Amino acid sequence: MSRCAWSLLRRLARPAAAAASSSSASSGDGGASRAPDTSLFVPVPLKPGLGGAAEEDVGAELTRPLDKGEVLKNLNKFYKRKEIQRLGAENGLDARLFHQAFISFRKYIMESSSVSADLHIILNDICCGFVLPGHVDDLFPFFLRHAKQIFPMLDCMDDLRKISDLRLPPNWYPDARAIQRKIVFHAGPTNSGKTYHAIQRFLSAKSGIYCGPLKLLAHEIFQKSNDANVPCDLVTGEERVFANEDSRQAPHVACTIEMCSINTPYEVAVIDEIQMIRDPARGWAWTRALLGLCAEEIHVCGEPAAIDLVTELMYTTGEEVEVRNYERLTPLTVLDYALESLDNLRAGDCIVCFSKNDIYSVSRQIEARGLECAVIYGSLPPGTKLEQAKKFNDPDDPCKILVATDAIGMGLNLCIRRIIFNSIVKPTVNEKGEKEIDSITTSQALQIAGRAGRFGSSFKQGEVTTMHHDDLAQLREILSEPVPPVQAAGLHPTPEQIEMFAYHLPDATLSNLIDIFVSLSQVDGMYFVCNIDDFKFLADMIQHIPLNLRSRYVFCTAPLNRKEPFVCTTLLKFARQFSRNEPLTFDWLCRHTKWPLAAPKNIKELVHLEAVHDVFDLYLWLSYRFMDMFPDAALVRDIQKKLDDIIQIGVCNITKLIRASQSAAAPGTAEVVSEDFPLSRTQRDPRVVSERHGAASTEALSIAVEAAGLRRAKSGRSSRLGGRQEELKSYGRGSLANRLLREGLLTQEMLRQLESEWQDQHRNGRYGFGSKKDDQHSSKETRKKRK
Repeated sequence: MSRCAWSLLRRLARPAAAAASSSSASSGDGGASRAPDTSLFVPVPLKPGLGGAAEEDVGAELTRPLDKGEVLKNLNKFYKRKEIQRLGAENGLDARLFHQAFISFRKYIMESSSVSADLHIILNDICCGFVLPGHVDDLFPFFLRHAKQIFPMLDCMDDLRKISDLRLPPNWYPDARAIQRKIVFHAGPTNSGKTYHAIQRFLSAKSGIYCGPLKLLAHEIFQKSNDANVPCDLVTGEERVFANEDSRQAPHVACTIEMCSINTPYEVAVIDEIQMIRDPARGWAWTRALLGLCAEEIHVCGEPAAIDLVTELMYTTGEEVEVRNYERLTPLTVLDYALESLDNLRAGDCIVCFSKNDIYSVSRQIEARGLECAVIYGSLPPGTKLEQAKKFNDPDDPCKILVATDAIGMGLNLCIRRIIFNSIVKPTVNEKGEKEIDSITTSQALQIAGRAGRFGSSFKQGEVTTMHHDDLAQLREILSEPVPPVQAAGLHPTPEQIEMFAYHLPDATLSNLIDIFVSLSQVDGMYFVCNIDDFKFLADMIQHIPLNLRSRYVFCTAPLNRKEPFVCTTLLKFARQFSRNEPLTFDWLCRHTKWPLAAPKNIKELVHLEAVHDVFDLYLWLSYRFMDMFPDAALVRDIQKKLDDIIQIGVCNITKLIRASQSAAAPGTAEVVSEDFPLSRTQRDPRVVSERHGAASTEALSIAVEAAGLRRAKSGRSSRLGGRQEELKSYGRGSLANRLLREGLLTQEMLRQLESEWQDQHRNGRYGFGSKKDDQHSSKETRKKRK
């Protein structure tokens, strides 16, 4: 059976409501339109008395002034009429909108010094008994007119549904549909050579475009192409680099996927990491590239789990998919033993952590053993990541250990012998923005573990294990599970669609527009609407600033971490200055960031420097969209390179910064180190000791208890829950010290040291959280109350 025929059968059998994202609630069923979420409809306020004195004179002259007491009684009768509620529902007013519209209608009439003559006459006739009691229904046309004034979407609901109909994304790209494209899927695990073969075709073509998920990957292809004498430009959100000195566009371009042009024709296009089409936040960029690139050949690279979805998507465009499967080039072995202790580290080891605090803690413990380590985590600038990778890879450098987050999963070529998972649970953020702890997925585990034993490195095979013995069996099970197939591709409202919405709803805020759009949107079962929380966060933040809709939309799509207050504050200042039509100059930026900056003395200063680097990125990103308002991109790029060097100095001395942070701040590292998630929105495990209330001397205990809580986090996989039931049941048995000793999170020596320090504090009268002194005071208070 041909792949297209098989795709058709799967498509017919596929449930129409399939979805694969936190935003899947916004997915339609592909059929009849659903009722809108009216909780998103914000009423437009109407000021009373808009009719004017002239109209009041007409109404009063023809009848007499209204008795507001009688008017109120009859309006309440009107509201309670079942027939009126039914008529309201037929005109799009559900119970919520009907109630809001009536409250506004009643307030408008009662507070107005004048109403329109026709409404005045009807109200007077009803109040004076000139009509039958049932004729209170005659108010309905006036009520409906008022409802449509405060809820303008009622009058244009059909138009809004058409604008937000996302069921045929292939039709959005007529240039791509005008040509017959050849689709080649290079499928395989990490380190299988799939991207290498696609890039070889890219280099041999007369023209080509490479689309990758990271600036590092785009920069790598840019470098390789030009080294191979294939002129290639680099395009990212913050940077444009031309291969030709006269700034002529080269026939090849390497770009981050959001920046790919869907209007320029190419011979070959390469879309890397295609499985990210399911990403809840960025999946739309892969969908846009796959459906919209104008290239004779489209080479997609990624996990085999995406083959079926890509085939189905291409069936809707009339294009067949050729699949080329690849196997891993070097063997990867899951070891039978855990590392257990950092004393067992050897050259080429990489410890993978899932939080900055763990990175800091592990790196300090490694250097305390006289070993040098490199450090890589997500918020480091790309240049610093490359320098740390170069340091680790250099056979002549004494640095032979790497401590990293899952940021090493893609974008960096590393000579790793063994991957060691410090933990197999990872913090995530759910739909409500709350922190949750869950086991890493099979896809994530394979992506990270696959970095060991890279083909062409000094290590001919890779090894993977865990730090703790208890995690090893679960890791083995995770790696042995099949990767679930990618179910759906992401979509995102375009600026044009939002502009059309704004035309019909001119008084709505941008955040409200996007909410209504998603609420009304209808998508095919192969698609989902991407998460828009970051967009809405920025839209609400700058709503009070007077900007035109297109500029406001651009500011809201700026790539920034909303958990970084300094970066968010800077965007706000950028928008305010922009709204006043005042260019944001180099001098202004230097004053705001207090440039020049010194090398960091502690972790808090290092985190701030990383935030300043993000601010420079934000300036550069905006400079390519508003060149006249952000005119000093070249100068900013120069100081950003200098800042990169300063951050590198800090990362190289990271253990000294940690020690300085702990000695300078009594509350401990939790006050100094920026966590990956806001504490106020974190779901805490009550067993975990809060580092906010611990002294610096209890750091080891705090880290140990936190690690214990993380390692026992709910895995979300029913197949693994059974095996850990007994462990979870026995968690609360015995003292805290015994539990930590059994888990290997606390040694006898650490326990003796903590006991000694606690006794010293007790003798000196410095009582900790929940001390004997507090208990004695509490007991006295209790006895007084009983008396």
